[in-house]
Amino acid sequence: MASRLSKGSWLLLLGILLVVIDQVIKVLVKTNMTLGQHYSVLGDWFQILFVENKGMAFGMAFGGAVGKYFLTVFRIVLFGALCWWISSLIKRGTVPTGVLVGLTLITAGAFGNIVDCLFYGLIFTESTYETVATLGSYAPFMQGKVVDMFYFPLWTWPDWVPGLGGHIFFEPVFNFADSCVTCGAIYLILFHWKFFAKE
Repeated sequence: MASRLSKGSWLLLLGILLVVIDQVIKVLVKTNMTLGQHYSVLGDWFQILFVENKGMAFGMAFGGAVGKYFLTVFRIVLFGALCWWISSLIKRGTVPTGVLVGLTLITAGAFGNIVDCLFYGLIFTESTYETVATLGSYAPFMQGKVVDMFYFPLWTWPDWVPGLGGHIFFEPVFNFADSCVTCGAIYLILFHWKFFAKE
């Protein structure tokens, strides 16, 4: 029983750490940069570029204000389901630790973006291309925009490539929470697909 509790506590601490890292990065960007402002980190192929999105990961949008409410509720339900699933897997005592870590990454990433949606509209003023956000309010509960900042324009496709010519190889701007979800999912698919096949 003690080992199960310690594993659960360890996973909880990991999840909290990931969410804290995500939120610290977002708050620093939100309160120190204007929309569209960018800094080169490693040449031109890795930049910190401040953008906000109203919808899903990687800047995708969905159905206006109603879609935003629906998406936020869906994220909360998904977060709750993931927490329940991880808890039930821990109680089994036979589930590989890697499976639990991968699911924790996904859950923490989901929660990181939920925080933006729920509260950022209530606690910050709107970011613009001329002004940096301060404490205030720009949107009602559940209508906050998600802060994104990581941009990797690795290369531009040559003009002769059909359908891709002139376009940047990887255009989406994303955040740490998106990275947690993506890395967790890829890790589970690559290394623990047999577990999920059995499930």
